[in-house]
Amino acid sequence: MINFLIFAGRYHNYVSSYFIYIIPAMLLSLYAQFKIQAVYREYMGRMSSIGRSGAEVARAILDKNGLRNVNIKEVPGTLSDFYDPRDKSLSLSKDISDGTSIASVAVAAHEVGHAIQDKESYPMLNLRSFMAPAVSISSNLAMYLILGGLFFNFMKLFDIGIILYGIIVLFTLVTLPVEFNASRRALNEISAMPGVNEETIYGSKKVLKAAALTYVAAAFAALSEILRLLSMRRRND
Repeated sequence: MINFLIFAGRYHNYVSSYFIYIIPAMLLSLYAQFKIQAVYREYMGRMSSIGRSGAEVARAILDKNGLRNVNIKEVPGTLSDFYDPRDKSLSLSKDISDGTSIASVAVAAHEVGHAIQDKESYPMLNLRSFMAPAVSISSNLAMYLILGGLFFNFMKLFDIGIILYGIIVLFTLVTLPVEFNASRRALNEISAMPGVNEETIYGSKKVLKAAALTYVAAAFAALSEILRLLSMRRRND
């Protein structure tokens, strides 16, 4: 009964602190999602002056950078595009692969940016790839350990959960320079393509900046959560 009352008090702190730390992060995440969807819709409707599909632009940039071994394949979904360093493949959603819009070109070039990072052994990409297995384990266990520590009044368990969550936070922070660098590479490649005009360059910048905001929001949310957990831990000392 005593353990239950202790848990109830700590769980109340866990929930009440949510409004202080998490609501601002949630609002930023909602804004980021709204922004990327609005900008994406706008520039999916504006044709690129380059006159090539996203897949063709990706292929041209890959070949220019000596990445003829990277295969391009089509995947289902919207904004489900990614580069997989394990099998050196570039996956593009249908709208991006087949589309000739500014958004299609920008997203495809951004993913090629990751392929170029991989070729050049970009340190932050290597660090992110190295961290990926630990992040997978941490994301599955962290909250169970934190809640278990609260329920069983065993704060060492809570502390382990915070450490695991810290790995997730670090991963989101490492992701930021990886994504920013890929976007910079994409803009450099788009700017150098034959037939490109100022509207295509400007639109590509807007698309990539909106996409970057989603990563900033994710990092802010992760930081807010770990600050909330650390604040709870101090109150329970």
